[in-house]
Amino acid sequence: MKFLKTIVAAAAVSILAMAPQAFSQEKGLVGIAMPTKSSLRWISDGDSLKAALEGNGYTVDLQYAEDDIPNQLAQIENMVTKGAKVLIVASIDGTTLSDVLQKAHDGGAKVVAYDRLIRQSGNVDYYTTFDNFKVGVLQAESILKGLGYPENKGPFNIELFGGSPDDNNAFFFYDGAMSVLQPLIDKGDLVVKSGQMGMEKVGTLRWDAAVAQARMDNILSANYSDGSRVDAVLAPYDGLSRGIISSLRGVGYGTADQPWPIISGQDAETPSIKAIIAGEQYSTVFKDTRELAKVTAKLVDDVLAGKEPEINDTKTYDNGVKVVPSYLLVPVSVDKSNYEEIVVKSGYIKAEDLK
Repeated sequence: MKFLKTIVAAAAVSILAMAPQAFSQEKGLVGIAMPTKSSLRWISDGDSLKAALEGNGYTVDLQYAEDDIPNQLAQIENMVTKGAKVLIVASIDGTTLSDVLQKAHDGGAKVVAYDRLIRQSGNVDYYTTFDNFKVGVLQAESILKGLGYPENKGPFNIELFGGSPDDNNAFFFYDGAMSVLQPLIDKGDLVVKSGQMGMEKVGTLRWDAAVAQARMDNILSANYSDGSRVDAVLAPYDGLSRGIISSLRGVGYGTADQPWPIISGQDAETPSIKAIIAGEQYSTVFKDTRELAKVTAKLVDDVLAGKEPEINDTKTYDNGVKVVPSYLLVPVSVDKSNYEEIVVKSGYIKAEDLK
């Protein structure tokens, strides 16, 4: 009898141990396609999404394509083949996915564009992101704050950098910033000494810091060798900001005689918060990817439960085929005055990681 009780108890333990996995399989597979691990934010996004979805009982296939478009296409196709009920895609190039998303649609899968809009496809069901135009506005406003404008009238020399031209967000960031900066450029209070304006000239393919650094080197050599100084740089992402800082350091900025320009950024990456503390970078825009992951996981859960998901924008994001129903979160400007309150106390970055 004692032996029988032992077997029954062991079986019960075994069933309980299997229960979460069985439940996970019952709710289905969700595929997450991320662009690269070279950016700290995408690692954070992937981890947060995976944890949120697994917490809701889904099996998760998380893949990083390392900014290789064919690799991402193959990863998504594999997710479709494995029967993913939902695809969450942060695309490398949002114009290249039409065929694979058609296969997903034909197989009954829902598609959520994550932070980067997928273009030229009618098979994008939802889009979760931040208010990308507002990101650019915040970057421009922080530059003016750092310059002390309008109390300090200038004129100030400013150089402009854009994100990757194959990322739809890059245009929203740039347009948002220019909605603030262009009137001051027209007025003469801000001067783009290089004359380089517009995304076709200022875009930085793949958000590559080395590309930004090389372009800044060229701008400095061609336009500032006469002793004039760069007062500000519009940089749309922290990785680019760090590349720009490296270029400026190479020609003597960051000294008492040649202080750092006012340099913006985005994503509140740990190295850039350190740069802000050190006075090298002026500001960044914090987008709490933990909240974006929560919103996206809830949207997935609602859709698969047959519920109407929460959407707060049905007009802004036209992908060339349709206006994609979207949920937009609010970005926050961060500088030396508030980084502790915004990114440390919220737990996004640990205080010891900034030492």
